[in-house]
Amino acid sequence: MDNPSTARPAPPDRLIATDRSAEFRQLRRSFRGFAFPVTAGFILWYLLYVLLSCYAPDFMGIRLFGHVNTALALGLLQFVSTFAIAAWYARYAGARLDPTAAGIRARAAGAAARTPEDEVAE
Repeated sequence: MDNPSTARPAPPDRLIATDRSAEFRQLRRSFRGFAFPVTAGFILWYLLYVLLSCYAPDFMGIRLFGHVNTALALGLLQFVSTFAIAAWYARYAGARLDPTAAGIRARAAGAAARTPEDEVAE
């Protein structure tokens, strides 16, 4: 038995129409096409670091200069790659995702501004 106080109300028709639109599907595809491969690549890069630390201590202990060894250099590169990916995503989103999302948002807001009485009057 459903408890009426916990049941979710149905989404407005404009949200359903937006979700089903080709433009919104393309926006999701563009986001996923960037986010999933970059995330997978970063996770593999991190796991490589962990595996090298566990199974290649001699390699990780190679002194590069001064007191800096391979492990420290690769560890610092983890931070550098994190910031580089964040900057890359911000640039990608600004160029490819944000303009499309703004258009979808504007159309959805315009549809929300129309009332059922407006549609009956037409």
